[in-house]
Amino acid sequence: MRDLVRRAEDWLAQDPDPETRAELAGLLASGDQAALAGRFAAKLEFGTAGLRGELGAGPNRMNRVTVMRAAAGLAAVLGPGGKVVIGYDARHKSDVFARDTAAVLSGAGLRALLLPGPLPTPVLAFAVRHLGAVAGVTVTASHNPPRDNGYKVYWRDGRQIVPPVDAQISAAIDAVGRVDRLPLGEWETLGPEIADAYLSAVTALPLGDPKVRDLTVVYTPLHGVGGGTLGAAFERAGFAPPHVVAAQRDPDPDFPTVAFPNPEEPGAMDLALELAGRVGADLLIANDPDADRCAVGVPLRDGGHRMLTGDELGGLLAEHVLTATSGGSRRVATTIVSSSLLGRIAAAHGVAFTETLTGFKWIMRAGAGLVFGYEEALGYSVGSDAGLPVRDKDGIGAALTVAALAAAARHAGRTLLDLLDDQAKKYGLHATGALSFRVEDLSLITAAMDRLRAAPPTALGGRAVEGIDDFTAGAGGLPPTDALRFRLAGAARAVVRPSGTEPKLKCYLEVVTPVGPEGDVDPARARAAQDITAIGDTLTAALAL
Repeated sequence: MRDLVRRAEDWLAQDPDPETRAELAGLLASGDQAALAGRFAAKLEFGTAGLRGELGAGPNRMNRVTVMRAAAGLAAVLGPGGKVVIGYDARHKSDVFARDTAAVLSGAGLRALLLPGPLPTPVLAFAVRHLGAVAGVTVTASHNPPRDNGYKVYWRDGRQIVPPVDAQISAAIDAVGRVDRLPLGEWETLGPEIADAYLSAVTALPLGDPKVRDLTVVYTPLHGVGGGTLGAAFERAGFAPPHVVAAQRDPDPDFPTVAFPNPEEPGAMDLALELAGRVGADLLIANDPDADRCAVGVPLRDGGHRMLTGDELGGLLAEHVLTATSGGSRRVATTIVSSSLLGRIAAAHGVAFTETLTGFKWIMRAGAGLVFGYEEALGYSVGSDAGLPVRDKDGIGAALTVAALAAAARHAGRTLLDLLDDQAKKYGLHATGALSFRVEDLSLITAAMDRLRAAPPTALGGRAVEGIDDFTAGAGGLPPTDALRFRLAGAARAVVRPSGTEPKLKCYLEVVTPVGPEGDVDPARARAAQDITAIGDTLTAALAL
């Protein structure tokens, strides 16, 4: 207990934030050992996703001391002289953390450039290359719960950092002394021209005939920062303003209308779906709070709307990009947990296909000629013959592209569902599903993965397990990661991995069902849905969570 108290007192002596100082003083006065241990017995680890955690005092929380130490570590690795762009979302303390980062970087001899307000993460990723910066930082926890915040670093190429840079920054952070002794400097705040340059880049994507824009769109930013940028992008591209969910229009760090501000979570899209029904929307679009992800809903043939899966939208966007671009050196990429459909599409178009580990930090390193990358968790980077304007997932560029695709389909008397049927007939129906297990104790996830490795199932959903890929040893030449892929009889598979950003174990399921050019897709979908359910049920039992 005495060691915890000593660490807390040292922290309190350097903390510049009156809120966390009051929190910590109260804990010390009360002698709450459990609360002190939760904050000081461990620390947030800086990895390839940067930092992410709950707000509060201490090294195991997101706060001004943690952020200033991270900025000082980054500055030590970069060295003086270059430009660093800093962006932030509208979460609690994001603006404060961004200014602290700018002050520390400037004090270390770097030129700190702060974005002019809360803006989508893809604007920051774009700005790094556009401004010739040596690095970029964005303060965001993306779609995490309201009490979380985070800190993500981009390198000079506009991509998220990967090893060994993350380890170098982590080691430099550990060497930082008291933050109240760090030299602080002044920073520059950029003007609206940086957002204007981003909008020019994304509206130059292949968006089809500019005269074909007749489309009724419902949109929600889910209380995040995407609304203004998406509205401006739609206007520039010639689309009518979308119908915006009023209760979710403005940034709100408490996310009052949703349990989790993630379009994939149950209930998150209820208000948008209700509005889509009222206005007869041709398309429903949602961004997550920092607008790097894009979710899409479509009208059903017999009324109502449904959300597309990330893999369904990935297939549609890939086909669009490969049809709209040219050249034999093109490449598309996705991850080990996404649908195998993209590989089939790439082969049909005669372009290279690369499978990577999960996360856009890996997708964006798939190789030369990359014109499209996606992951099933609603992340997409759409390019043109000129390349990718954003080397990260971009919820605004994806939204623009799917709106153009939907408008063209509507103009031809068709829908996105018709385009999905076309793909199923050409490539086979690639049905996917997902399971997600949120836990309070991360050791439960470790134990579940250990059980699967020690006694793997011999069948899932009545399909024999024909092979197992354990990615901890770097299967398929990929870097090591904690994931298992079960290859099942009859063109099916299941992938199991712990989330890298949340206390979840995730499972990704796929069944490929032949349809044929004259086949009826609906019965195939029904059969595939039953197969996905059966695989998920037996996998759930095996995990015992």
